Amino acid sequence: MAQQDSMDLFSEEKSFIKGRHLVTIFHNEQNMYSVVRIRLDETNLKYEEKEAVVTGYFPRIHEHEIYIFYGQLKDHPRFGLQFHVDHFRKDMPQSKDGIVSYLSSELFKGIGKKTAEGIVETLGENAISKILEQPSLLDSIPKLSPEKAKSLYDTLIEHQGLEQVMIALNQYGFGPQLSMKIYQIYMQDTISIIQTNPYKLVEDIEGIGFGRADELGYQLGISGSHPDRIKAACLYTLESQCLQEGNVYLEADHLLESVKKLLEENKRDSIEFSEISEEVLKLGEEEKIIVEERRVYLPSLYFSEKGIVTNINRILSQTEYENQFPESEFLLALGELEERLDVEYASAQKEAIQTALQSPMLILTGGPGTGKTTVIKGIVELYSELHGISMDINDYKNEDDPFPFILAAPTGRAAKRMSESTGIPAVTIHRLLGWNGSEGFSHDEDNPINGKIVIIDEVSMVDTWLAHQLFKALPEHVQVILVGDEDQLPSVGPGQVLKDLLASDCVPTVALEHIYRQANGSSIIELAHEIKRGTLPYDVEKQQADRSFIRCNTAQIAEAVEKVVRNARKKGFTARDIQVLAPMYKGPAGIDNLNKMLQEVFNSNDDNKKREIKFGDISYRTGDKVLQLVNQPESGVFNGDIGEIVSILFAKENTDNVDKLIISFEGIEVTYTRQDLSQITHAFCTSIHKSQGSEFPIVIFPIVKSYYRMLRRNLIYTAITRSKNFLILCGEEEALRLGVERNNEQRRKTTLLEKLKSEMSAPEIGEKADPIEYLENLLNTDPMIGMEDVTPYDFIGK
Repeated sequence: MAQQDSMDLFSEEKSFIKGRHLVTIFHNEQNMYSVVRIRLDETNLKYEEKEAVVTGYFPRIHEHEIYIFYGQLKDHPRFGLQFHVDHFRKDMPQSKDGIVSYLSSELFKGIGKKTAEGIVETLGENAISKILEQPSLLDSIPKLSPEKAKSLYDTLIEHQGLEQVMIALNQYGFGPQLSMKIYQIYMQDTISIIQTNPYKLVEDIEGIGFGRADELGYQLGISGSHPDRIKAACLYTLESQCLQEGNVYLEADHLLESVKKLLEENKRDSIEFSEISEEVLKLGEEEKIIVEERRVYLPSLYFSEKGIVTNINRILSQTEYENQFPESEFLLALGELEERLDVEYASAQKEAIQTALQSPMLILTGGPGTGKTTVIKGIVELYSELHGISMDINDYKNEDDPFPFILAAPTGRAAKRMSESTGIPAVTIHRLLGWNGSEGFSHDEDNPINGKIVIIDEVSMVDTWLAHQLFKALPEHVQVILVGDEDQLPSVGPGQVLKDLLASDCVPTVALEHIYRQANGSSIIELAHEIKRGTLPYDVEKQQADRSFIRCNTAQIAEAVEKVVRNARKKGFTARDIQVLAPMYKGPAGIDNLNKMLQEVFNSNDDNKKREIKFGDISYRTGDKVLQLVNQPESGVFNGDIGEIVSILFAKENTDNVDKLIISFEGIEVTYTRQDLSQITHAFCTSIHKSQGSEFPIVIFPIVKSYYRMLRRNLIYTAITRSKNFLILCGEEEALRLGVERNNEQRRKTTLLEKLKSEMSAPEIGEKADPIEYLENLLNTDPMIGMEDVTPYDFIGK
């Protein structure tokens, strides 16, 4: 990239400041967010100070060197004037003498003045930019060894390459944060990769979709039916539709139709199905997709399903648990346990406990109030009794004698409930498997978890990826109990593992149907089971001891919810006790609007005594109830965890000189800086999906016809079953009835059930003699292409 002359650099079109680095106030090595102070040499702004604070996404800059920063001067309400950087570069010498002096400085080891003069004489005043663009030019410099040439180039890349990349990415329309993310993936190859194949960004960079890459491709002249464009559209469509709709695969004809629609969205191009199918074949060759029969998979999902089947078969093949205790011994121990716990197990509960103890695997399923928790406690207690082992984790001191009980659930709140009901420690599945974020899981088939009996609760929330990781990390000689309610919402991620396992009839299953908590007068549980059957009581609006219905329309929802919450607070309930659940984020009855109102009810700041930080249009205050939106394994906090802001530290009060929020998640305190605040949101009102695995003393559930697009029986059932003591429905009975009647949600596209039933009779990908031939059987091009009435089906093999 040729150096620009000073007239271009200091054009009035761009605001800039030029100065020498004085001190780095803050620098985050992970995302490169930096705050530095410079001594000002030159600017085209009306700025009279001798020093300036510069903020933005850039690497550590070097002391005493001069940089030019382009961006905007903004007045921060707390820190005053700051220059926000869009892009930057080091100020390079413009004269021959200046370049010689720079190249012979201590920065470039082994390059003396004579060598530097030789470089400038050979390559001219643009020597630095020429070397960066074509390092082989250094081969023509006399007396410059290959080792020194490489060292010189590497140093230039380190000190100049990023700056040039950031400038180029800015010209392509990428902001500084995204530019830094791109650079961290591709490093010095960034510009070459983007100019050669901008569609690679879709595959490699989180946050860049096909539309963004496609517009860049069009600017670079890569458009129409270019192979890279079509491949990117195929991968993007496959991944996005699987994630959005929970599918494990897409049917080939559907994929072709969707990709064609995406490629022709800009109205500039017309793409033939034969061109798409050709690139699908190539993607299969490259193993970026897997094609089996008429189905197209992401490899990770395809192999996850196969891995689940392999490991379930491995576990079920264990025979040592059959008849390990005589019937009389089991019944005697069970009777003693009933007497000690003062309970009387029903026949289905006894069957569940016995099956769990004498089988390698059990699925225990049932709705609320059917006694799943009672059975789990019974399994643990009786296992301890029959095996003569302690339930106290402190009695197990070494790795050779591990604690035999492993209890886990998808969320921290569900794990906490397990622990409280059994008296045994329980953890999240991610923590159990030792998830380390980008580093993956520490437990797998080569390093299995250590235990004898594994109980997993809320299995309906477990997606295909996580189930695969869990099953392959289970050790040999283990008993597994999977607990869940198949009528709840399916997992957020792809798949429907619990439904498929139940439908397969491969795993011993006990379904609890009798409602026990109803004896305590719970009309909430009675309502939940009616909804499960697709009905509603005729007097659903009638006031009950533990539930009520407040009739109102969409515009009145916020006011109705506010009145209910204020009344509950007067009775001594806190924000932790009360949970508002809503299906949608936008609109007057949406989660966002309700959270703003509820913050003022639960945690107002009218007297300005609470500490507060603004993030966009959201104010976070000490005492706020917040929800974690992404997994943060290094801190032990995961998507869906609810916490409370316990402290706010302003920049001037800490050595890092940045604002900080400290949030407590059930005693785990995590620190967030301003750039981390996109990871959280208020949790006074949350989505029903985010509430799975939790119970709350009071649930307030607004339900109106404006939610219609989201209303389904399993969503309503899930919301209602989150309530432990009191349920308040606000809205329109017609909306509730419409939602309960809608049970037409399409079954997710998975092949786990099929694979379980066939016991993995499908051929392994490695067994295919010729993947291209295999794919062509699926995607043969119709020779009549171009004729009228051609459809995608003309390109699907028979």
